Amino acid sequence: MESNTHTGELTAATASTAVESSVPYAPALSANFQKSHANDDGFTLEVHFSAPAGFTIVFGASGAGKTTLLDCVVGLATPDTGSIRIGTRVLFDALAGINVDVPTRKVGYVFQDLALFPHMTVEENIAYGLHQFDRQEREQRVGSILDAFRIRDLRVRHPREVSGGERQRVALARSLVTDPCILLLDEPLAALDSPTKGLILDDLRRWNDEHRIPILYVTHSREEVFALGERVLVLDRGRVLAQGTPHDVMNAPRQETIAQLAGFENIFDAVVSAVHEDRGTMTCQLAGSNVELETPLVRTGEGSRMRIGIRAGDVLLATQRPEGLSARNVLLGKVVSVVRRDVLIVTRVAIGVEMEVHLTLAARDALKLEAGREVWLIVKTHSCHLMSV
Repeated sequence: MESNTHTGELTAATASTAVESSVPYAPALSANFQKSHANDDGFTLEVHFSAPAGFTIVFGASGAGKTTLLDCVVGLATPDTGSIRIGTRVLFDALAGINVDVPTRKVGYVFQDLALFPHMTVEENIAYGLHQFDRQEREQRVGSILDAFRIRDLRVRHPREVSGGERQRVALARSLVTDPCILLLDEPLAALDSPTKGLILDDLRRWNDEHRIPILYVTHSREEVFALGERVLVLDRGRVLAQGTPHDVMNAPRQETIAQLAGFENIFDAVVSAVHEDRGTMTCQLAGSNVELETPLVRTGEGSRMRIGIRAGDVLLATQRPEGLSARNVLLGKVVSVVRRDVLIVTRVAIGVEMEVHLTLAARDALKLEAGREVWLIVKTHSCHLMSV
C-alpha cells in the first residue's frame, strides 16, 4: 500500500510531460475518490479534499494511504469511483469514463529513492523529458532550473558523484523543468539532515513563488508539518481525519489518532469531576486512578468523558516539591525507567498512571534520575489538550 514499486515506469513518463507552458493562474487540486486494495486486508482509501497552490502536507502513519493517494493523482493507480481535477482540467472521472494517461497528466513526482538514471549526467537526467523541444529551448529550461536549485556546477557529474542533498536537488529539478501543474513529493528529503533539507526547501519555495502550483508533500515528521505547510491533511487508515492550517489541526487535536500523530505521547481517558467557570478551568480525574489534572475549560459538564493529551516535552520534573509556580498540576511520582534515545532521554514516571517525559542528557544528569527515584511531575494547565471520546 505504501510502496514505491512504480518508480521506473513513472520516471520516464513524468519526464515526458513537458508539452505545455506554465498555467497563467494557480489552479487547485480537487480530489474526491475511493480506491480499494482487494488483496490488502480490505484497505480502502476514501478522500475528499482540495489543495490550492502552495504546500499541502500529507501527514499520517505508515499504511495510512499516503502513497496510494499520490499514485492515484499521478495515474499509476486508478480509483474505483470519483474524480480528480486540477483547476478545470479533469484527470480522472469514473462516471464520465475519463482517465488521462500518466505522460499527459503534467504531474511531477519525486520518490523517496529519487529514481535518477545512474548512467546519465546531472544535465542529461534533467533534460530527459524535454525531447519535444528544440535545442535552444531545452538548453534554456535546463540552465534556468540548474540555477534555481544551485546545481549548475554539477551538470557533468553522474548521480554517484554527488552528495545526497545534491541528488535531491537534481530529482526536484528534473520534475520541475517540465513545468508540471502539480508536484508530488513522497518523503524525498527524509534521509537528509535538517540544515540541508531547509536549504533545499527554501529553493523550492522560491521556485513556487513564481510558478504557483499545488505541492503535496508526504511526511511522517511533525516538525516538517509546521516548518513547511500552509495546509495539512491528516490521513489515517484511508480516511481524512482533519485538514486545515498546521496550527489548527496539530496544536489542538480533537481526535485521539491526530493527537498521536501530532506528538502527544501521553493520552488518557478521563472524567470531568468539577467545572470552575470563574477561573476558566476544569478538574478531570484520569481513568483507573485517583490522579486529577486541572485542564482548560470546554463546553461540557461534570461526569462528561474526555481524553487528555499531553506532550512528553511539555512535562517538567523536579526532585523536590516546587513552590511558587504558575503550573496548576504538581504530582508526586516514581521513576519507572530512564532510556536514552540518541540525545533524548525518555523517562517514564508512575503517578497512579504512567506518564512519558522527555528530557535532555544534562537534565538527567543534574537530577540524577534512575528507576525508583521519587520526583515531582509538573504540567501546565494549557499543556493538557482535551479531545472528545
